[in-house]
Amino acid sequence: MNRRDFITLIGDAAVAWPLAARAQQTGAVRRIGVLMPFAAADVGGQALVASLRRGLKELGWTEDRNIRIEERWAADDTDRIRKYAAELVALAPA
Repeated sequence: MNRRDFITLIGDAAVAWPLAARAQQTGAVRRIGVLMPFAAADVGGQALVASLRRGLKELGWTEDRNIRIEERWAADDTDRIRKYAAELVALAPA
């Protein structure tokens, strides 16, 4: 995955945040799928996911109370990215 694809991925997540704030009021637990092109041990990737969690928390979202975050770490493997993307879509994230 190149830098442009990754920036697009992060940009899409940022666009979803305002929608998440409105959806929060329904009382249902929402599922969020996060597909990272890094290895799970990648410090930069972990920092990005931590930032996402902080941002969601600031908007009033709490894991296991009103959201559930499904993470997948593809380690820059195109086949894994495809597999995990299909897996996350099958989970029907909000």
